[in-house]
Amino acid sequence: MKTILVFDHPYTLSASHNKEHDRSYSAALAQQAINDLQAAGHSVDIIDLQADYFDPVIRKQDLLNWRTKDFVDPISQDYFERLKIADEIIFVFPIWWEMMPAMTKGFIDKVFAKGQIKEIAGHRILLPNKTRIRVLTAIGTPNTIYRWHYGDPVGKMLKRGVFGKMGIKDFKIVNFNAEDRNAKQRNNDLKKIKAIIL
Repeated sequence: MKTILVFDHPYTLSASHNKEHDRSYSAALAQQAINDLQAAGHSVDIIDLQADYFDPVIRKQDLLNWRTKDFVDPISQDYFERLKIADEIIFVFPIWWEMMPAMTKGFIDKVFAKGQIKEIAGHRILLPNKTRIRVLTAIGTPNTIYRWHYGDPVGKMLKRGVFGKMGIKDFKIVNFNAEDRNAKQRNNDLKKIKAIIL
């Protein structure tokens, strides 16, 4: 299985170790996913948005390109070419103020450009329908509150508004609440990732 992992955190993937002032539970989630995939013999392509200095902002020319060309810019085209051959796409990012980071949103806006849509047998296709989508997030809000009080905005937006529109049905999002868990509980949570992504 070919997997591509899209990671977004200011500390980059290098912050997966528990080093004070340079640690990220999002990075720990991503690194665990990479380890589990590689141990199972799967190939893993990693997009680390912060390490790539990806620019998430769509400016006037970007929007013109989005509407009239196959791609917005060369880096977005490179990302898309890598995504469309993947069997599974895994997104890993923190949830801040009940939303995804700007860089992840910009990735979706720029990479899934209008020009990438292909008409096949009367259907508009962006990614193959069989693509598996997994989303792993680090969140401070307890899951019950996030789902029932806030309405799970990130999960709904991605499942229905992004990948649902593409016709992709194999979608799963899991929010890991690191703030209310001790070190042992956080480590135990990392062990659950294998069952989610494989």
